[in-house]
Amino acid sequence: MGSPISSALAKIYLQYLEEMYVKHCMENKDITYYKRYVDVILIIFDQNKTCEDTIHDIMNNIDEHIEFKTSRDDKTINCLDLSINRNANNVDLNIYRKTAYINITIHFTANHPHDHKLAAFNYYINRMITMPITEQAAKQEWKNIITMAHNNGFPEHIIYRLRNKLLAKKDGTTQTQATEQHNRKWVTFVYHGPSIHTVTNLFK
Repeated sequence: MGSPISSALAKIYLQYLEEMYVKHCMENKDITYYKRYVDVILIIFDQNKTCEDTIHDIMNNIDEHIEFKTSRDDKTINCLDLSINRNANNVDLNIYRKTAYINITIHFTANHPHDHKLAAFNYYINRMITMPITEQAAKQEWKNIITMAHNNGFPEHIIYRLRNKLLAKKDGTTQTQATEQHNRKWVTFVYHGPSIHTVTNLFK
């Protein structure tokens, strides 16, 4: 499986490449927007100064061991879980799901902690209400979430209650709870094993 520090070293190296090469393009305004999540990169550039082929060639000539591939479209591009649609006046954002997506999650009757069973719905609902997607996209996403709940045996009122809770949190009506959450100290352990369990028990 490789060294456990491989991902950290890869991240450091990519940040080094961004500092050495991408920063220069940003300062020259050839690239107006650059964001990367792991190995997915979204770039917005000035067509009067450069083009996608030039950017692609520059990136692929940095290191012979790294090959970047481009996804291009004149009007729509899918990046992570967003579908970015460009029209004459503005840019619309919608939720994107891959064609291989299936709406299966932990079934409501499964012998799992209740919080675990709600984790997927918590993520989907939070994404729906926090992302600046269109009103039509939000309605379609809510229909998808309700369909997922039905297919996995969840009573509809539980999903509605979760949505109301997340909306209230977003609107700041649970400010006290948010403050308490902010004051908590979190510790993350990546690997599992007897020694890790011993350490985590100390923190409990």
